[in-house]
Amino acid sequence: MTGALTWQQLRDLKTSELTQAGDTWHEVSARSASDRAQVDRAMSAKLRETQESDSAEAALGRLRRLSRNFQYVQTECGLVRTALNGLAGDLADPQRQLKHALEDAASLGFTVHDDGSVSYPAVKVDDLTGAKPEAPGGNSRGSTRLPLDPPGLGSPGQQPLYPGYAGFKPVNPNAAKAQDVADRIARAMRSAREIDARYAKTLNGLRAERGLDVTAATLKDVSRDTADVRSTADMHLAEGVPRDKSPAERGKWWDGLTDEQRQEYLEIAPDLIGGLDGIPAVVRDEANRTYLPVLIEDLARQSGDEAKTKLDALRMIQDKLGESSHPPMFLLGVGDEGNGRAIVSYGNPDASRHVAAYVPGLGTKLDGDFATDTMKRAQDTAIGAQDVDPSSASIVWLGYDAPQSADVMTKGDAQRGAPAYNEFMAGLSATNGNKDPHVTAIGHSYGSLTVGTAAKAPGGIPGVDDVILLGSPGVDAQKATELGVGKDHVFVGAADNDPVTHLPTKGESALAAGPAWVLGGPEAVRRANSLFDVGNDDLYFGKDPASEAFGAQRFEVDDGPRMVLEGGMFDAHSQYFTPTKDQESARNIANIIGGRSEDIVREKHR
Repeated sequence: MTGALTWQQLRDLKTSELTQAGDTWHEVSARSASDRAQVDRAMSAKLRETQESDSAEAALGRLRRLSRNFQYVQTECGLVRTALNGLAGDLADPQRQLKHALEDAASLGFTVHDDGSVSYPAVKVDDLTGAKPEAPGGNSRGSTRLPLDPPGLGSPGQQPLYPGYAGFKPVNPNAAKAQDVADRIARAMRSAREIDARYAKTLNGLRAERGLDVTAATLKDVSRDTADVRSTADMHLAEGVPRDKSPAERGKWWDGLTDEQRQEYLEIAPDLIGGLDGIPAVVRDEANRTYLPVLIEDLARQSGDEAKTKLDALRMIQDKLGESSHPPMFLLGVGDEGNGRAIVSYGNPDASRHVAAYVPGLGTKLDGDFATDTMKRAQDTAIGAQDVDPSSASIVWLGYDAPQSADVMTKGDAQRGAPAYNEFMAGLSATNGNKDPHVTAIGHSYGSLTVGTAAKAPGGIPGVDDVILLGSPGVDAQKATELGVGKDHVFVGAADNDPVTHLPTKGESALAAGPAWVLGGPEAVRRANSLFDVGNDDLYFGKDPASEAFGAQRFEVDDGPRMVLEGGMFDAHSQYFTPTKDQESARNIANIIGGRSEDIVREKHR
């Protein structure tokens, strides 16, 4: 197609040829995706597992380059296919309009000329009134021709069709009908030419650079090309990605798409689909695995320590995705906004009867510790829960900015994170295939405040049956009943040597809050609180969840090493999930998630 599209070309266009060409490009894209998977999951993984040498590292580098090349071919060929399908789909409507106009012209005996003008037969006045003179606008020797874009007949502000007869309208009834046909042809052609020019520009931009290596500049072009196709094919992709809809509505939207449309979205908008709550987990995982290399390359082009921290973490996550994992790993979200985003599930949350989503707290961000320690907590939790019931999955949800330092003393991050967590949990409810899945919300450290804030929202946390609070500084609530699941379904793990679970209230004195803890641990804090008439069950963010006044179910955990005297520092705050350090806590958490909360070992309230 060119900018000189004619009505004859539009009439004769076989849109099926465009979609067939798109299918051929899709075949190339699919083969490249298969080849890339073979390189990543078989060749590279095997080499990584069996070889440790400089030559093996060099070979892995070449395999990574080959994987990038296949990724580039997969994406670009997919974009060509989407553009061709979009062109065929968008041209269908103006082509239909044109054909209807041409059919009407033929039925009325009109002639549509090569330049788009319309001729209609002359009519004698006596044919209309019985008088003999001919009507202006037609004669017995021929027909009157209307141009493709004529002035409106008798329209205000237009030059009269018959000078000297201002406002005179022709008697010939064919004139108005011919005008209507001409207008409809003109509208169809204007629309088709705009579509044709738009797609021509986009398709011309999908040209590979010379050479066989995919460079940083090439990957930048991939991002630009994806954005161009996404913008150009927006009409073809119907309403577009429903980012402003509820998770349930997004699920219905996805279910209503054809397989071909779904594949197109995964190819041109993996970043949007991968983070869309309400979309199936396997789809989000596929989208995020596709988007991850693009995000990595984007961060690699940025400077600064923050970009490097996120980059290193994403590379570690990418390596884990390329390895075998038990339970299997699903990447449900990833991004570089704020302190970084990552949502990882161990086990398929859509197929599991028991699903837990853990919100981490103070100091958590997209860095090496997240990729090694925080994700490992979710994996250990999934393994433990599957020992209770094999149909279990565990998620770590870093979908918000957890506080990093002094901002831990404010509620702002929790208040901003709670709505996003609730939306994610609503998405789990929308996509889970079980009739009545058992869902557990877990908040650790400041993450417990985020979970508590989410639970206090109208309607509570969507779909959640149980709430677990670990190492909590308070949840902005005075009683467990405020969390929307009933006090018997709120469970608390609080190690006596965990300093966060003794975080003083805003009104406590420096003597009660600081030196007392350093010198004597929790018992000294209790004595200091009594001396200064401070409540023993009040924490910085409300009532101590481990207290009797709060009313939750406290379960047994290991006290952990003391902060100073045993050099434990914050170790007691970090071992709740880890079987090798706190087997009792990990077993209790697993029983709750796996639907056997009656088997937990309880501990007395504070």
